[in-house]
Amino acid sequence: MPDTPRRGHAAGDPHPELPVDSDAVLPRPPHVRPGALVLVAIGGAIGALLRCGLAGALTTSRDGFPTATFVTNVLGAFALGLLLELLARLGPDQGGRRLLRLGIGTGVLGAFTTYSTLAVEVTVLGRDGHAGLGALYGLGSAAAGFLAAAAGIAAAAVGHRTGRRAKHAVPEQAVATSEIDPDSFHVADELSSGTDGR
Repeated sequence: MPDTPRRGHAAGDPHPELPVDSDAVLPRPPHVRPGALVLVAIGGAIGALLRCGLAGALTTSRDGFPTATFVTNVLGAFALGLLLELLARLGPDQGGRRLLRLGIGTGVLGAFTTYSTLAVEVTVLGRDGHAGLGALYGLGSAAAGFLAAAAGIAAAAVGHRTGRRAKHAVPEQAVATSEIDPDSFHVADELSSGTDGR
């Protein structure tokens, strides 16, 4: 079913302070398109399964520190920083890049990370008499998540630059096989000097 148009200001409207033209018809924004919602839902199911698998592989430490949630959120922050920086460097948020952002960024990584569980675990640690550990866990998660996202952004930037250099580099074999005839320089010299070599 085609997107139902809506009326309102267009993105990038040079005069948003003016009244909306009643004849202006705008496309539906991506976040309310049925295909995008299905993509996010499928990604979310995958992300939730990944989180469940990681939580099953990691256990809470003996001192009560929620290792599984901490590792999940830090890995998710790194992956999200990496993904969004890479997509931003590849071009505008449209077409396949938008689908990747919605499916992987919002869907998979949105369900993989779990800040609601982090909040519950901080509360439970405080309630059970481990307020210091709860504060350390909450603040440490925020700091580690920030650093992990920054590391993901940096990794994407380095990877993108390296990829661009490799794409534009001239292979050594091509340089070695394209030998230049030394006599061709003499002809060019003669032409530029106006003589015919006699």
